[in-house]
Amino acid sequence: MTFFKLITIISFTLVFASCSNSKFIKAEDHLADATWELEYISGPRIAFTGLYPDKKPMIVFNTKQKQVSGNNSCNGYSAKYSSEGNAISFGEPGPTTMMFCEGGGDQIFLKTMGAVNKINFDGEGKLQLLLNYVPMMRFKKIK
Repeated sequence: MTFFKLITIISFTLVFASCSNSKFIKAEDHLADATWELEYISGPRIAFTGLYPDKKPMIVFNTKQKQVSGNNSCNGYSAKYSSEGNAISFGEPGPTTMMFCEGGGDQIFLKTMGAVNKINFDGEGKLQLLLNYVPMMRFKKIK
């Protein structure tokens, strides 16, 4: 158990150190008119390609209506969000399609999205959703 604690502490230290290279900018200025595709998610012990074997989750922000929509790799979703500065919170996802999906990544995506509380963009312009200052999800702009 001590080895696990040591690995966890080292991992969080490395992640926190990598955040120091990220610059915090006003999120609303960069979210609109873009489709963001997930390229990293923290937490699960399953490889990213195992979680999302066929399709990567996507998110689209409607900044006027304060709503997000997209797919969680399998099913569509939509939810309200609120933001102030770099703080963000997502409401419960509304109506979604109900297809069965392999890998379980769809539920991990929604659960992680519900846990984040900050947003920023890294030096490459990638969208990061964070839990405090720890990156939990990273998206690249595809449209």
